[in-house]
Amino acid sequence: PPPPPPPTPPPPTHPPTTLLSSAASDVYKRQSLAHGNGGRLMRELIKDIFARHLGKDQLDVEVDAATIALPPGRQLITTDGFTVQPLEFPGGDIGTLAVHGTCNDLAVSGATPHFLTLNAFIEEGLEVALLDRLVASIARAAAETGVAVVAGDTKVLRRGEGGGLYLATTGVGVAPLELDLSMANVRPGDRILVSGPVGDHGIAVMLAREEFGMRGDLQSDAANVLPLTQAAAAFPGLRFMRDPTRGGLATVMHELMHVTGLQVRLQQMDIPVHDPVNSVCEMLGYDPLYLACEGRVVAVVEANAADQLLSSWQALPGGREAACVGELVEGRERVILVTELGGERILEELEDDPLPRIC
Repeated sequence: PPPPPPPTPPPPTHPPTTLLSSAASDVYKRQSLAHGNGGRLMRELIKDIFARHLGKDQLDVEVDAATIALPPGRQLITTDGFTVQPLEFPGGDIGTLAVHGTCNDLAVSGATPHFLTLNAFIEEGLEVALLDRLVASIARAAAETGVAVVAGDTKVLRRGEGGGLYLATTGVGVAPLELDLSMANVRPGDRILVSGPVGDHGIAVMLAREEFGMRGDLQSDAANVLPLTQAAAAFPGLRFMRDPTRGGLATVMHELMHVTGLQVRLQQMDIPVHDPVNSVCEMLGYDPLYLACEGRVVAVVEANAADQLLSSWQALPGGREAACVGELVEGRERVILVTELGGERILEELEDDPLPRIC
């Protein structure tokens, strides 16, 4: 007799990839407009990528508003948006940039960050694997900083309407009631400190684009500055802190000049700049003092506390190359760079954007 027919295999739980049309297969590999329509694909996107990395306990996708509890103190809130090309670069990516940038704004204001919200504007066609890596990066940076992402939203933009991914964040933190940091506290004779070399982020992003036929392995300085700001806050002579992001160190100096009415004098020999940054700037005509930093702190402190604060910073991993770079004095409102040869150069206020989409 003929052999019995083989048993019929059970139907697969998920159709094999080979049975999907190319269009259907692409839906699972890249972002489509359907991921933003509020239906199944959007629910799976939030569950499988955002909630999986950021944690169901802290990112409750089943409610429209998150409950938060803050410790006693002065409550601070900040908000920011992030766009960078490429989305991943040596030393970081747009995910770490968003977490560090928001938390650093709270930290230099004297606060300890506690909570973040995250809005993701995703361009149609973005690879799902890339989005997954970026959200994982957000989760790692948040965990390292000690901040929880408690609410968020996703939107999908039509192809050509975005740079792959835009992020918008809001941060909430708490500062001690007795800590008063303001440019209004600055006095003549105060010293200006920077926690490390300037310009790394701007040049690292530019090299990652391989523009002008240039490549390099320079790392962005994108980092959490909370250990630096907490160390500085212990000094009674601390007047003010700022993170020199867009516009760099020179732009912070112009803000100080405008608010205080004092003259800012920087010493070129004392400003730390890495050799690769100097080399690229010399070749392309950039000035590192105007380039964005994403893991540095500028502090203004009274003169008799400057050396102690500098030593405190240099003892920390993020402040080993910290330096005292200048002072504020009575005089005509200008930002002056005292050059290596002893001459003086006026640093004008930034007008053009030296490098697009770097933060």
